[in-house]
Amino acid sequence: MSNGTVVRMKITLDDVTPAVSRTLEVPLSIRLDRLHAVIQTAFSWTDSHLWEMSFGQTGFGIPDPEYGFDGPLDARKATLAQVLADTRRKTFRYLYDFGDAWEHSVKIERVSAASPHLTYPLILDAVGMRPPEDCGEPWGYAEKLVALGDPQHEYHEEALDTLGEDHDPNAKPDIPLIEARLEALAKKWATRTRRKA
Repeated sequence: MSNGTVVRMKITLDDVTPAVSRTLEVPLSIRLDRLHAVIQTAFSWTDSHLWEMSFGQTGFGIPDPEYGFDGPLDARKATLAQVLADTRRKTFRYLYDFGDAWEHSVKIERVSAASPHLTYPLILDAVGMRPPEDCGEPWGYAEKLVALGDPQHEYHEEALDTLGEDHDPNAKPDIPLIEARLEALAKKWATRTRRKA
């Protein structure tokens, strides 16, 4: 995906300290289910929980027949371009894991022409390590960080089990690894597009 128009967006994981954010450029024409895959890759989430993108009161995800018509709209049938044009929004929300409720604020920073020399999606900046999955939402994670840093804390062992003794919230994200994974996504999607033609 290298031609056309790209959107630069900053995605911040809400209510988590130290700060965790990613700045990306993605094609304006990207489908929302693929944007979900990009966000998962940029944050190194494992894509093992439910998710939803919300533009105001309108939510997109993968509909579950059990919800009937009350669930989100189908993210596979909507593009970022369509939704931004319809809602005229510069921000939206991305929720990952309805149990732990990892809320992400997404801010559109600019829309510009794609570079013919670059492959999209592209990561421009990465700050902070995201929490381990299933560690008990932002507040639970904050409590576990305190316990992890204090060997005398009554929940130190529990924090070790949940976070792992090598968990460092101040570590630098592995940007080359994220770049490689995003490039793999771009290649996979390009192959599928060519097959359809």
